[in-house]
Parts: sequence; structure tokens; C-alpha cells
Amino acid sequence: MESNYQDRIPNNVGLGSNRTLQRALEHWQPEFLNWWHGLGPSDFNASSVYLRTAISVDTKGWATFDYVRMPDYRWGIFLAQQEDDRRVGFGDHFGQPVWQQVPGEHRSTLRRLIVTQGDTEPASVEQQRLLGHTAPSLYDLRNLFQVNVEEGRHLWAMVYLLHAYFGRDGREEAEELLERHSGDADKPRILSTFNEPISDWLSFYMFTYFTDRDGKFQLKSLAESSFDPLARTCKFMLTEEAHHMFVGDTGIGRVIKRTIEVMKELGTDDQIALRKAGVIDLPTIQKYLNFWFSSSLDLFGGDSSSNAASYFANGLKGRPDEIKYEDHIEAESSYTLELPDGKGGIREERIPMRNAVNEVVREAYVRDCEKGMARWNRHLEEAGYPHRMTLPSTRFRRTVGSWANVPTNPEGKPISAEEFNARQDEWLPTSDDRAYVHSVMRGVFERGKMAGWIAPPERGINTQPIDFEYIKFH
Repeated sequence: MESNYQDRIPNNVGLGSNRTLQRALEHWQPEFLNWWHGLGPSDFNASSVYLRTAISVDTKGWATFDYVRMPDYRWGIFLAQQEDDRRVGFGDHFGQPVWQQVPGEHRSTLRRLIVTQGDTEPASVEQQRLLGHTAPSLYDLRNLFQVNVEEGRHLWAMVYLLHAYFGRDGREEAEELLERHSGDADKPRILSTFNEPISDWLSFYMFTYFTDRDGKFQLKSLAESSFDPLARTCKFMLTEEAHHMFVGDTGIGRVIKRTIEVMKELGTDDQIALRKAGVIDLPTIQKYLNFWFSSSLDLFGGDSSSNAASYFANGLKGRPDEIKYEDHIEAESSYTLELPDGKGGIREERIPMRNAVNEVVREAYVRDCEKGMARWNRHLEEAGYPHRMTLPSTRFRRTVGSWANVPTNPEGKPISAEEFNARQDEWLPTSDDRAYVHSVMRGVFERGKMAGWIAPPERGINTQPIDFEYIKFH
């Protein structure tokens, strides 16, 4: 699997030997750049950014650091190394050889899965396009741009699959990925979370922690796919996705640390006093957390899903880390769901395990989210404060699945719609909360300087110091 970094489109898929495919992708490339200039972080196109670029899939090549102007970033197509004699790992075709081409009977379903994943990548760039102006430091600005260019590369990864394996339909879908836009009234992005505005850095950190973590689980599910080119594409994407979650995890932790510092200085946790001091109080951080966590939960789909059962049975999309499970076929097993009983209570229902795949993956996601909570709460514990950040119940504020539009409190207890409406300002960001958070967002572009509402990171990028010149403005 040789990497070619000299072509207009860097790749390790032998693009040069497939002139038809190469021409099709080179035709799409200017459209992508037009989209980037129009809806990416375009005000910083002249700046040189200290970016990590993938030039191959081995450990030496996937993380090459240098200054790059973002429009000159080498967006490439890289698939993880092909496994010899890889076999289908789950479902009705368990143990059979994986597919190198798309089976006709699964063509439309696989295309839909790839398009849905592909649609999220440019959507997040569009959501974040204006954040650069209010970056709390050069370090954070560089991390934002790293996330942006890698989401662009992940779009390329999905577009390659559409062009290479789905003919004219795939080419048309690839064009439409650049025609839908986040929050557009007429042509919005496919999934609702990717139409939410991200106009402050607290939302950005929440998004990269919670929503990109959903992305990790979706990619891990697709990395199990029997369609081998899709599996290999997603495996390589996961190496880059880890940094996005790191940005969110450490970002939220730094916001909490700075708030603790000011609480100690002032000797109070009073919201008004803390806001006067220019930091974000813990209850407001919790409200943002409630909003983005509950929004991201919906991305997994319904808790009882015939689509999920079909994907699993046919080997299209599995469970993350399928090797950890004892039963890879799940033909006879079942799962117990907790559902609303329609009378303000909860009832149990057993459903086939295959229908519960979304819920099984969602549970794994929640466990993964809790790891960050433990790190953030350690800051509070070490500082001697009793306050703890908490994840709301998976029933809270849902719009998909059995709990969709069922009012509950953050602990998951069903309540009346009247009580929810009366108390939601306690649980979710209000317009005043958002206005306050916006008010402290001021761009800090001096080397080594940090906005007053966030603590410095523990270390810099790629062994560089924290006060390194991560961005060179021209």
C-alpha cells in the first residue's frame, strides 16, 4: 500500500492507475475548495497554521507537523492497511470473506450510511466557521483549525467511497454533500445536531467532547463493516478523531479549572460574583453539558430499531469493538428496554438483541463520556469543593426513540410538561446564559496569552511550548 503524496490528491488507493476515478475526483476538488473558501474558516486563509497532516497511514507519516496555509492543506485519501483474509465479524454472514465491492442488494443502504456519515463532516466546519475570531489563545485557534481541516479530510474519505463504488449515484451524492449547509432553512444538514449553531467556545468544547465522541462510535461501528473499503477508511479516520475529543476533554477541564481558581480567589461560588470576574460559573457549564449530551444521544437513533437489526444481520454496520462480545450472531438473544408507560411511570419490554444495537452502542458511549466527567470532577475534588458535574439521564430531552418528547427531569424521572416548562431554565442554557458566555468571548492572539475565562493547557502541541507561535498572521 504505497502512499503517493505527489499527485494533486495525495492517496494510498492507487488513484493514478484509475484515470476515470482520478478525473472525477479532480473535478470535485475545485468545488470542495469553493465550499471551503465560502463556508470554512475563510477569514484566516492567509495565515500559516502549525498543522498535522497525514501523508501516509504508518506511524511515521500520519502525523507530519509543519506550517501550512489552510487552503493549501493536502487533503488526501488514505485507507488503513488491508488485512489478509479478513472475515465478516458479525451477523448472518459471520465467518465469510469480507466484500471488496458493494453487493447489489445492499447498494442503496450502504450509500445512505456513507452519505449520512459524510454529511456530518462539512457540517461541523460550517457550524464552527466564525469561532476563530473569539479564540481564547493561539493554542486553541490552532486546535480549532486542526479539527476543521481533518473534518475536511474525512469528507474526502467518504467522497472517495461514493465516487469509487457507487457510480453516477455516488457522484451526485458527493455534489450534494456540498449543497446542504448547517442551519440552512431550505437545505439543512441531515442530522439535527449538525444544524445547531456553535457560536461560542464553551459550545465548541462540548461539541468536540460529546458530538465528536458520537462520531468515534459511529466510525467504530462502520469500521466493523463487511464492506472492507468502508471499514478501512473508518479505521484511519479514527486516528484523527482522537484529537478532536482531546480538544473537548481538555477544553472543558480548563474552563472548570479557571472557574475554581477564581472561586478560591473570591472565596465564593456566587454566580453574580463569578460573572463579574469574567469566568463561567459551574451551573452554566452544567447546563451546556446537559444540552450537548442530550443532543448527541439522539444521533445513535431509536432504541428499538429495525434498521439497526437489518444493518447487523447483513453485516453492514456492527457494534464497536465487536471482538469483545461473546455472541457475534445474536439470532436468539434479547435485551430489556425501559420505556415510558404513558402514565408517568416506567415499564420494561424485552426486544430482540439485534433491534437493540443502537441502545447497546449508546450505553457504551455513555460509559465513555463518564471518563471525562471523572477527570473534570477530580479538579473540583482536589480543590475541596463538593460540587460535581453530572451526566443527565439518557431519557432527558430526547427527540428520538421511545423517550422522544417525554418530559423528564435530568435524573430521568417522568414529569408533567408543565413542570418541565417551568423548570427547564434550571437545566438548559437560557438566552441570558448564552448572552453572558458570548460576552466573555474575546479573541486573544498574542503568543503565550490566555483569555481570562480558561486556564492554560498542561502542555503544547507536538512537544512545542505553550507559548509557541502556533499561528503566523500575514
